Amino acid sequence: MEFKFSEKVSHLQASAIREILKHSADPAVISFAAGSPAPDALPVKELEEISKELIAEEPRIVFQYGVTEGYTPLRDEVKKILAKKGVYNPEYDEVIITSGAQQANELSAKVLCNEGDVLLAEKPSFIGSLNAFKSYHVDLQGVTLESDGINIAELEEKLKQGNVKLVYLIPNFQNPTGNTMSWEKRKAAFELCKKYGAVILEDNPYGDLRFAGEDIKSIKTLDTEGSVIYSGTFSKILSPGIRVGYVCAHKDIVQKIVVCKQVADVHTTMWSQMIAYRFLKKYDLDEHIQKLHKVYERKTNLMLNEIAKNFSSKIEYTKPQGGLFIWCTLPEGVTTQQMLDFCTKAVTEYKIAIVPGTAFYINESDETRSFRLNFSTPTDENIVKGIEILGRLSKEMFGD
Repeated sequence: MEFKFSEKVSHLQASAIREILKHSADPAVISFAAGSPAPDALPVKELEEISKELIAEEPRIVFQYGVTEGYTPLRDEVKKILAKKGVYNPEYDEVIITSGAQQANELSAKVLCNEGDVLLAEKPSFIGSLNAFKSYHVDLQGVTLESDGINIAELEEKLKQGNVKLVYLIPNFQNPTGNTMSWEKRKAAFELCKKYGAVILEDNPYGDLRFAGEDIKSIKTLDTEGSVIYSGTFSKILSPGIRVGYVCAHKDIVQKIVVCKQVADVHTTMWSQMIAYRFLKKYDLDEHIQKLHKVYERKTNLMLNEIAKNFSSKIEYTKPQGGLFIWCTLPEGVTTQQMLDFCTKAVTEYKIAIVPGTAFYINESDETRSFRLNFSTPTDENIVKGIEILGRLSKEMFGD
């Protein structure tokens, strides 16, 4: 039978890049392609203890339906955490618990954007959010990302064209580049969006993973009228598998998100929400995050040192102060196809999986010479082994 799919999904195609990433499932492959937390950073023992307690003490709640807005004690705890950061304003903000930050971003676009509305995103940006936005038939446009954040002049030119509903930004340790937006650019982007009537969707999944440098305040701290939506998650500090994220936004926006979430999944799993809440109440979150910092600082420095020792000197790469990713750029003159050939050869011949930069652009035909490395998921041994192999390949293809 030939199926006629809806217009909402018929234009969404499986990426050719997935053919490269499929190989990462092979246990013989060293994968730098993931975006997961370090296995040794997961608080497995603590989560196991909490799970046992929940089954013994509150089975009638943990196994039942909950309210769409989220488990009230957890929502209250998230509000306290965000209020300390200057993100949550009780005068007009509200919080809803979501199934990860991915759902938070998808629902934010759903409630604000009509088909044809312009949605701006950094170029490159997180593929999960880009695909979610595309499913609503928005006019998705990229704005060049620089080492200190989005190109402000280009952002204003796009905003001047009108009909920009939403501007999607990942200010801290951006996926895929690892770059962090400066405070000056955060203020400039906020003022421009306010001037032209666009809402900012500030996605901050990696902000707690800063292990070097000074913290930079959230864009949402500048907000005095609800023009910034802030999405966060427990995926990177507790566990991605529990799928617990949240949205902090003006109560009118959250009210619409609640309605949309009701028809999507009714509510985020009670078990997961109660695990997150009990962890926050039973353990010292700041102490836990400090432990994460040590893990990620060590793994980042290990990969950066191995890159410096092994890669062709013609390859440039970011040096993130947090997050999960390093963005590598091949020499001037290298084509997108040559970059893809490099990534394909890495996985098929040398069993090293990396993500081609084209995966993070709105159009896979966009020119890019870059690829993404993840340092959190592989073991230290595999980081050393894998980067040494990639280094040999880089010198073979691009010279010393």
